[in-house]
Parts: sequence; structure tokens; C-alpha cells
Amino acid sequence: MAVDARRIAILGAGRIGEALIAGLLSSGWREPGDVSASSRRPERVAELAERYGIATTANNVEAAAGASLVVVSVKPQDIDALLGEIGTAITPEQTVLTIAAATPTATIERHLAAGVPVVRAMPNTPSTVHEGIAGLCAGAHAGDEHVTLAEEALAHLGRVVRVPERSMDAVTAVSGSGPAYFALLAEAMIEAGLLLGLSREISTQLVVQTMLGTAKQLRDEGLHPVELREMVTSPGGTTIAAIRELESAGVRAAFLNAIQAAMTRARELAAEQD
Repeated sequence: MAVDARRIAILGAGRIGEALIAGLLSSGWREPGDVSASSRRPERVAELAERYGIATTANNVEAAAGASLVVVSVKPQDIDALLGEIGTAITPEQTVLTIAAATPTATIERHLAAGVPVVRAMPNTPSTVHEGIAGLCAGAHAGDEHVTLAEEALAHLGRVVRVPERSMDAVTAVSGSGPAYFALLAEAMIEAGLLLGLSREISTQLVVQTMLGTAKQLRDEGLHPVELREMVTSPGGTTIAAIRELESAGVRAAFLNAIQAAMTRARELAAEQD
């Protein structure tokens, strides 16, 4: 089948895959007839077809046929099986975008025909509400036009940054795992509110909205974190008393060590895939 420049296939349309479908269509960047998706579960295939009006199938080769961009959106443990199915069917005229965590482009390329361009991305879970961020890197055969196509698609999930592949494990550690760090912090702050006598509902509202508003200030006003912290911290006030306790407890060093550990584990997983 001839490759259609507008056609995009999402293989393994889970939460992030579906968020990508929704973003592509809601923006008008692609029409339902331009998108195909696959899933192993028949009920999921039917659900996506009904919800978005796109072509859906349980057959990955069928879904990928003729697509200029083939998005591989499966878990790392499932990627070998999927590539075993589609490997001989993908041509160098197509671009493969993989969002499987800790899977190097070289691992993907070994399953494909010579010269197939592969682009690797690491999005995070806020992508499901189109407020994510993804690190993006090129494989051995991917040129700027292939990376740009992948970047334009992923921009419908949030923001995109280009990095060399050697930095992808750091991206995984900082932003890929990052939502879990914020969730842990939110959990601790909510529990502190309970300790201080607030209801769980009120404490949760206070913490979540404070986190959201702070993130928007940092992003939209271009503030450095130190600037924002100093705006809130008055001499002899409540905030500096809290900051002293956090510094005494080694919270900053704990984050440095935790994110370093996450990167080390990402490298170990990548080596296992290689």
C-alpha cells in the first residue's frame, strides 16, 4: 500500500495512545479518516471506533499499512512481540515513533528493515490531559523531517523537547517519573493538613490547586523557582520556618539522590532491552 502523508497509526491505543488520538482530532490537525488504531482487546477496538470514528483493528499490520507515522504505544515487555508482527511490513517511507519506556532506538531498528527512520519519545502521564511533556530523540536513520513529524504529533499531548538519545534516561528520571514525585509530595501535604485539623476534602483542594497554580506561575510567568520561593518567604515568617525544617531533613538531597537512582534504573532497563 502506498504511504499516505496524512495517515497516522497508533499501535496499542492505551491511555496515552487514546489521548494522542483525541488531541489529533480535536485540534483539526487530522480527521478521523486519517487515523487508525489497534488494540489486542476486541471491546477496546469497538470502543475507540465508536468514540472517535476512526479505523480500528486487532491486526497491527493492518493498522500500520500506508501510515506515514506509526506510533508504537505499547509497554516495553510487549514491544518485541509487536515488532515481530510488523517488522517486515514497515518501509523506509514510514516513520516509527516509539513511546515505549527504556527502549533504545537501536533495539527498535534491529526489528525493522534497513533504513526505516525511528524516533524515540518519553512522554509522561499528564499527556492524558494534554498537559504533558515529552523528550524526543532521533534514531540512526531519522532526519529532521522525521523528528519534526513526530514532534508535531506529540505537541497535541503537551510540550516537546528535543534531546540527544544519551539524555533520554535523564528525561525518564526527571519528567517520566516526575508525576509520581509530585503525587508523593501532594500526599504528604494533604496528610499534614489532616494533622492540622483540616478535612481531607479541604486539604486536598488546597494542595492540588496550590500545586497547579504554582506550576502555571513558573511556566507562564517564566519565574525561576528561587524567585517564586523568595516571593513567598518573608523574614521571620511561617514559610522560612517550614523551609528550615525541609532543609534540615535533607529533602533537597533526597530528591537529587532519588532522581539519580531513577536514571540509573532507566539505564539498567535499557541495557536489558538492548
